[in-house]
Amino acid sequence: MLSVVRVHLPSEIPIVGCEITPYVLLRLPNGAISTDDVPETAAVDGHFMRYRWYRIQSDRKVAICSVHPMEQATIQCLGCLKSKIPAAKSYHCSAKCFSDAWQHHKVLHERASSALNENGAEEEELFGRFGSGSSGILSSGSGSMSNLGQSPGVNNGPVPLYPSGSDKTSGETWFEVGRSQTYTPTADDIGHVLRFECAAVDTEKKVPAGPPTSIMTSRVIPAPTPTPRHLIQVNGDVLGHLDMDSQSSSFGTFTVLSYNILADAYATSDAYSYCPTWALSWTYRRQNLMREIIGYHADIICLQEVQLNHFEDFFAPEFDKHGYQALYKKRTTEVYAGVPHAIDGCATFFRRDRFSHVKKYEVEFNKAAQSLTDAIIPPAQKRVALNRLIKDNIALIAVLEAKFGNQGTENPGKRQLLCVANTHVNVHQDLKDVKLWEVQTLLKGLEKIANSADIPMLVCGDFNSIPGSTPHGLLAIGKVDQLHPDLAIDPLGILRPVSKLTHQLPLVSAYSSFARMVGVGYDLEHQRRRMDSGTNEPLFTNCTRDFTGTVDYIFYTADSLSVESLLELLDEESLRKDTALPSPEWSSDHIALLAEFRCKPRIRR
Repeated sequence: MLSVVRVHLPSEIPIVGCEITPYVLLRLPNGAISTDDVPETAAVDGHFMRYRWYRIQSDRKVAICSVHPMEQATIQCLGCLKSKIPAAKSYHCSAKCFSDAWQHHKVLHERASSALNENGAEEEELFGRFGSGSSGILSSGSGSMSNLGQSPGVNNGPVPLYPSGSDKTSGETWFEVGRSQTYTPTADDIGHVLRFECAAVDTEKKVPAGPPTSIMTSRVIPAPTPTPRHLIQVNGDVLGHLDMDSQSSSFGTFTVLSYNILADAYATSDAYSYCPTWALSWTYRRQNLMREIIGYHADIICLQEVQLNHFEDFFAPEFDKHGYQALYKKRTTEVYAGVPHAIDGCATFFRRDRFSHVKKYEVEFNKAAQSLTDAIIPPAQKRVALNRLIKDNIALIAVLEAKFGNQGTENPGKRQLLCVANTHVNVHQDLKDVKLWEVQTLLKGLEKIANSADIPMLVCGDFNSIPGSTPHGLLAIGKVDQLHPDLAIDPLGILRPVSKLTHQLPLVSAYSSFARMVGVGYDLEHQRRRMDSGTNEPLFTNCTRDFTGTVDYIFYTADSLSVESLLELLDEESLRKDTALPSPEWSSDHIALLAEFRCKPRIRR
């Protein structure tokens, strides 16, 4: 007979919006062990599997700490209530928790106060975009959390509208909330324990063949969300916040996002031991990443470290729902020895109502390495050279056509094209020659495109190169300092002569625009403190326990594009004290960069 051998939860901690799929081990009538579901439509030996989910509600109300969501709150910030900040953000588990978080927490008060004083904005305008998935407040009547931020489209199966059971001695009531193997907690579940039951059911009698097997979770916690990041205008003397929630950029402008999202294959507890295991799980991170990325409303999105299976199963269909077309290029596999479907790559998405796809170029640095060794490396050294050069890195280049026109230019009837390069130069720090060679190879390819068409260019990605390094210098100023110490590492002679390490593209780092901003103000001073005065780049875009620095960039051709605004940078206050990335609030070890651009009028050459 069909029976349950074991039930296991992938994580004991359920999070609002994160699908839970218990691991159910079955013994089939023939004695075989299986993890495959047995639905009623495919019954085995007259039996099928039935699943039930229950929410266990106690008479005792529970509030959750906004900083440590696994802990119950013991104190509440009255300042939050006075500032009309969502109550869920006001709870803390201890006085020390509140004190440690104050540098970050007070920013909520300042922004809320500023918005109320200046334009009467309600808290939903400040926090709704990111807080919508986790803002639960205590209900004064039922003892449950109010139903705020339930993810649209969540389907936990048909459920009855009445309690399924109760225990008068413990003061608990069981509400049936789902009838499928998977369940996605909602805001109603915050602070409550969930119970999963499964049983083999007789197909004819519709009754369980034996007592159900059950397992209970810990209390459901809200999905922690980061403090919202705003766009800051940089194209004039006036500093101001732009409307991130608008469904499109202003006419004639467009926004570009670049973000290394940290592939699941690399998000291990060994690598990120400081991050809670539940916050490293892909079911949680994919929800948090998607909510963050969609919240930026970018017209073009360049993501790095996107696993092939996650692109196909999650990102492509999810972005499609939001009106984006997708392009993808996975890394090559000469070196890669992992599971084929888990290899990562670069994904570029663009809004179909703003751009159309014209052409796609795929750059495989392994092929370029093969051509290089054939040309300059003696046959006896070729194997050694390829072992050094082949790193499976790629670049994805998309040529797009703008649908919003180019009114105001000298040629209003001419097509407005845009070239967007997306890359991840994942090379070990000891191989500085290989890293520089890959960047040079990409730039030479982009030069060919530029020579064939008068087209603005964007170069986005994770270059694993800090400001002041040779790859950064090549990108930012078009050449390499011939006395740079990095050039001393060149065992294959691929960087000689150094004079060839140049390009003619007028590239400028978008975030260096912050250094050219003028004026005074709270936000401007904060951005200046988050920039390196020597390089005019952010202090960091990657922040772990082992490394904090800038390796991600958005470069643009300054003769054809101008920067209108930039997404504000983060600081240690925003990341919370003594916390590295990834964290429950931020689901990658990198931060997203976003810039708004405007096409300049074409000047005839």
